[in-house]
Amino acid sequence: MFKEGVHFNISERKVLLRLVDVLVVLIVLCFVSSSFSFDYFTISKERWRWVLVLILYLSIFGTIFELYDLQKSSKLDKIFTSIVFTVSTTVLFYFLTPFFTPELPGNRLQILYFYCAILFALLLWRYVYLTFIVSPRFFKKVLVVGETSNLQAMIDIFKQSDPNYKISGFVNCESDRVPSLTLEEVQEYQTHEILEVVKREGIMEIVVVNYKPDTITPDVYQTLITLLESGLPVREYTQVFEDMTYRVPVQFVGKDFYKYFPFSRNNKNRLYRFFQRVFDIVIAVVGMLLSLVFLPCIVLGNLIGNRGPLFYTQERVGMNGRVFKMIKYRTMIKNAEDSGAVWAVKNDGRITPFGRFLRHSRLDEIPQFINVLLGDMSLIGPRPERPFFVKQLSEVLPFYETRHMIKPGVTGWAQVKTRYGSSIDDSLLKLQYDLYYIKHRSLFLDLNIMIKTLTTVIFFRGQ
Repeated sequence: MFKEGVHFNISERKVLLRLVDVLVVLIVLCFVSSSFSFDYFTISKERWRWVLVLILYLSIFGTIFELYDLQKSSKLDKIFTSIVFTVSTTVLFYFLTPFFTPELPGNRLQILYFYCAILFALLLWRYVYLTFIVSPRFFKKVLVVGETSNLQAMIDIFKQSDPNYKISGFVNCESDRVPSLTLEEVQEYQTHEILEVVKREGIMEIVVVNYKPDTITPDVYQTLITLLESGLPVREYTQVFEDMTYRVPVQFVGKDFYKYFPFSRNNKNRLYRFFQRVFDIVIAVVGMLLSLVFLPCIVLGNLIGNRGPLFYTQERVGMNGRVFKMIKYRTMIKNAEDSGAVWAVKNDGRITPFGRFLRHSRLDEIPQFINVLLGDMSLIGPRPERPFFVKQLSEVLPFYETRHMIKPGVTGWAQVKTRYGSSIDDSLLKLQYDLYYIKHRSLFLDLNIMIKTLTTVIFFRGQ
């Protein structure tokens, strides 16, 4: 029925990058060991621990420095920085843990061999990846069928999420359709052409956009069934949106909302909630103890740069809509909201110079460990919002108060995936990420958020 093309999905490409990173590094190290005077790192049955530790460090620091971010991995200039940071940190930690790794070599030139071998291996493999995998021959060609009023937005969203996911054409099935839509590089087809287009253009997936029940006619419906039975994936737009962007498209959810929010499985899991609470307490205690190292500098900086109280409390809405006092280090001038509550924006004039440093480094969040110990917050969850804005946003954003079915967090999926919310549109984007977290939360996702939070701190991306 159709010619099946070759395409690597997002998850497949991430696994491919991780596996080949490790494989290429080990191969190059073996080559260097056998070809040069290099005996610091050798692979053998007795030295399996050395290999395991290297793989572990490479995976952890590669994740922290965004070596497996597909957007960065598709551009050599962006991934080069990530590779250098990853290799430098991996080698440094490898040398600093001689209990699990080889002792430092007497010949310091071997350190250079070790570093250059790993760096060369990753650069070579990523060049091959960019040349062959991230190329038009491996693009997934997609045909959109149904409503096309938001087609340009769909194209932009998918391009941002996966550069290899290409909408090649669309079929407008709306009864009150406009004569034609003009979009660059996207061809419009008629409903009777669907089978022919799939064969001719090598379409690999059909995405159905069907907000209105009568959009898909019986003829189109039968055509889609025929394609599905032949093995061609036929998927609904909101499902594709969620899988690719890791957020729930609440703006497209209607009366059948219950299909999109199967939360009970995640939120009634007592074992997960128990371990989450233990994790919260341990990390909060450790975080508060470690923060004592920074406390003298923060106190001094506050006296010089802020000239006012060190701590600042503010009412926030927590689980089940309960209001609590959230504690932070103060980052704004005194009486910053005498005229009423307003959105905090980028380059906000109310933020002091030292407060800006605290926000960028996320050090202003440290006192919230107290809220975690008190049970008002969790380490990971939706960001708690102020009652004034909750009331305002609940009136314009559907399902906004669904965020309050779990504890708010010091960090969260929305915080590591998007910028600081300073408008209704920003809040909608954050809500989509928050609902995705509530729907899919797990120990693995929590660990992913913690690593991305470290990335945010390291790259100074707080606001």
